Amino acid sequence: MRIVQGIKKADGKFVLNSAEKLSGPLVMVFGNRYMLEDSSLYDEVRNLFPNGHIVFGSTSGEIINEAVEEKTIVLTAIAFEKSSFIVHTKNVKEFDNNDFNLGQALMKEFPKDKLKYFFLVSEGSTVNGSALIKGFETGKAKNIGLSGGLCGDDDRFEKTLASYNENPKEGEVVAIAFYGDTLEISSANFGGWTSFGPERIITKSNNNVLYELDGKPALDLYKRYLGDKAKELPKSALLYPLSVITTENEAAIVRTILNIDENNNTMILAGDVPEGSRVQLMMSTVDDIANGARTAAELAMKNRKNKPELAILVSCVGRKLVMDQRTEEEVEEVISVIGDNAVVSGFYSYGEMAPFEGQDSCKLHNQTMTLTLFSE
Repeated sequence: MRIVQGIKKADGKFVLNSAEKLSGPLVMVFGNRYMLEDSSLYDEVRNLFPNGHIVFGSTSGEIINEAVEEKTIVLTAIAFEKSSFIVHTKNVKEFDNNDFNLGQALMKEFPKDKLKYFFLVSEGSTVNGSALIKGFETGKAKNIGLSGGLCGDDDRFEKTLASYNENPKEGEVVAIAFYGDTLEISSANFGGWTSFGPERIITKSNNNVLYELDGKPALDLYKRYLGDKAKELPKSALLYPLSVITTENEAAIVRTILNIDENNNTMILAGDVPEGSRVQLMMSTVDDIANGARTAAELAMKNRKNKPELAILVSCVGRKLVMDQRTEEEVEEVISVIGDNAVVSGFYSYGEMAPFEGQDSCKLHNQTMTLTLFSE
C-alpha cells in the first residue's frame, strides 16, 4: 500500500507530501463544503491523479494525521498493491428519497467474488442513515464488513456534498467495495457520553422523525431542557444528543438532531427512533470524549493480525464542539493506540457507521469516534 497525502487551504493549491506517481489510486477528498462548491476543484484533483478514482465528501472538520483542520480540503490517495476496489454511487433523487431502496439498489451493483469490505461516504443533511444501512445490508453477507460516515457541513446543517469522479453535489451516496485475500480491515466505534435526566418513552415517531415523548410534543420538551440554548437549534442539540434504547437486549444508540420542524413541532434525527423506545438526554466532557476515542481504537485493534497501514477516522461534529480547541486530543489518543506508522485521514460528520463490538450488522451512530483500519 502506497499513500500520498495533501492539503489545500483557502485561496491556495494542494500541497502534497510526496511527488510519487501512483497507479489507479483511490483518492479520498474530504473538505469544507464551500470549498467543495468550487467548480474547478474536480479538475484540479484530476490533474494531480489522472487515473485516480476520486471520492469527495463535505465535512464538519478535516482530519489529516494528528491534525484537525477547518476550512481546508485534505486528500489521501491510496494505491493498493495486493488488493482492488470498486466504486459506485446513487443519488437520493433517483429513489424519491427512499433511503432503504437506495441502499438496496447500490449494494446490487457490486460483484461478490473476493469481496471483503464496504466503506460508505453518504449525503448527510437529509438521509435517514438507519434506513440506508438496512437497505444496503439486505444483500450483504454477514461476514462482509461495513463502515463509513454521513457528510457534514460544519455546524450549519444547510447542505452536504459528495460525489465520485465528478464535481461534488447534493444527495449522493458513494460506496467503495474492497477486494482481496490479503486485505485486513477492522472497524470500531465508541462514544464517551453519559445519560442524565428523566427517562421518557417515544409515543409517536415515523422512522427518523420524532413527534412525541410521553404523549407530549418532543420539540417542546427538548426546548425546555435547553433553556436559552434553544434559540441556537439545531446547532445546540449537538451538545445534548439522545440516548435511545429500543429493546432490553439492544445497546443504546445515540441520536443527534439534524433539524427541527417548528410548524409540526417535530425533530428530524440522523437515524430511526422507533416508537416504544426509551430516551434520555446525554452530555459529555473533554476527557470523556478523548477516553472514548482511545477505547474505539483499542476495540479496532483487538484481534488484528497485522499493524494498520491506513486509518480512516469519522468523528461526530458534536464531539468537536465539546472539545473545541482540544479537538486534536481525541485523534492523538487514537494514534497512541494504533501506532505512528499508520497514515491517518478522515472527517467530522453528521453520523458514523460501524457495528457494535462483537456484532456483524452495521448501525448508524452519533457522537462516536469511528475508525476503519486497513492493511494488505
